[in-house]
Amino acid sequence: MPATVVVGTQWGDEGKGKLTDLLARDMDMVVRYQGGHNAGHRIVVEGEAFALQLVPSGVLYPHITPVIGNGVVVDPAVLLDELDKLAAKGVDVSRLLVSGNAHLIMPYHQELDRLTERFLGKNALGTTKRGIGPAYADKSSRVGLRVQDLLDAKIFREKLDVVLHEKNLILTKIYNRPALRAKDLAERYLDEFAPRLAPRITDTVAVVHDALARGARLLLEGAQATFLDLDHGTYPFVTSSNPVAGGACTGSGLGPRDLTSIVGIAKAYVTRVGAGPFPTELEGDVGELLVERGHEFGTNTGRRRRVGWFDAVMTRQAARLNSLTDIALTKLDVLDTLDEVKVCVAYEAGGVRYEYPPYHQSVLHDVTPIYESLPGWKTDLSSCTSYEELPAAAKDYVRFLQSITGVPISVVGVGPGREQFVRPS
Repeated sequence: MPATVVVGTQWGDEGKGKLTDLLARDMDMVVRYQGGHNAGHRIVVEGEAFALQLVPSGVLYPHITPVIGNGVVVDPAVLLDELDKLAAKGVDVSRLLVSGNAHLIMPYHQELDRLTERFLGKNALGTTKRGIGPAYADKSSRVGLRVQDLLDAKIFREKLDVVLHEKNLILTKIYNRPALRAKDLAERYLDEFAPRLAPRITDTVAVVHDALARGARLLLEGAQATFLDLDHGTYPFVTSSNPVAGGACTGSGLGPRDLTSIVGIAKAYVTRVGAGPFPTELEGDVGELLVERGHEFGTNTGRRRRVGWFDAVMTRQAARLNSLTDIALTKLDVLDTLDEVKVCVAYEAGGVRYEYPPYHQSVLHDVTPIYESLPGWKTDLSSCTSYEELPAAAKDYVRFLQSITGVPISVVGVGPGREQFVRPS
């Protein structure tokens, strides 16, 4: 039976939460496969906004089983706080399952994240300072604590003692910070977090395979996006895991043949948070207009996003990295007031035209975007309930993006609400 992956095709914030929420109505299970609480999804349901960080977007449907997979790094305090806030709004969170193989974010991860960014100065990567990178680093170094360790106090304390000895040396000797006490950390994680999380901890690999075997429909969602991928993004300005569709397999335990469709999410323009190359970045009045109309500020961090024209070079690369079956285009309505809209169809550097991003960072930082301009539609799209209602210029823009990227567009977002989308015929 089908397993669908939802993946961002740009630098994140494309609207994955809304699309996941849209697709989830026809699914039985939504699985988060990587990342942590450094990325947020904002979903508007009947005028009420829900800001999700760790909990899979499908939690808002009573028929969905939300699963946090093994590829995620979990801050228990954040997860439990998020569950409490959802429950206070009347959302049933009792079905949430958490992989015992997911890794824990610990206070020393957050402290080291903050200190490292500060000491990097002008070379800072622009992380959210929430311990995501250090937690993944410990996972790779094989000194990480996992969610399942919460179920065995003896093992938890032994592992914590080993890793904290090293972390305290770094904190005290390099950064001149006070040491953390293993006793304090153990008491909080084992006495406060473990009892509440224990009923949710399970073998999620078995859960997802059992679900497929009985004919269930699965939706896999990641955090961040293709060009924040550790291997394929604009390194080093990337996240610490693999948001691409291949990461959906490693982060959930499904095999490649279990995936039947891969939906790429793309804004009708492009945004980016933090440092790193951005060939189509806009400054001036048009850029400010897109920030204002698109409410381009981080769901979790509040940071202003950088904005730019749609970049077909990036999208072509995302299509082949993820084997995209189709694209969901979001925030088309943000462009409503523009006289013209531009699309980057290629890059130029040193007399060479690039249809795909150049692999070398020195070239990428020096490219000049080649644009094609299309007329704007100067019409409010937010009330459109069918693709046919879109003005001709808006439909021309959608068709042009399909043509230039080589991927069909299956959904077009025309507003922030759950029902504000249309499907091209």
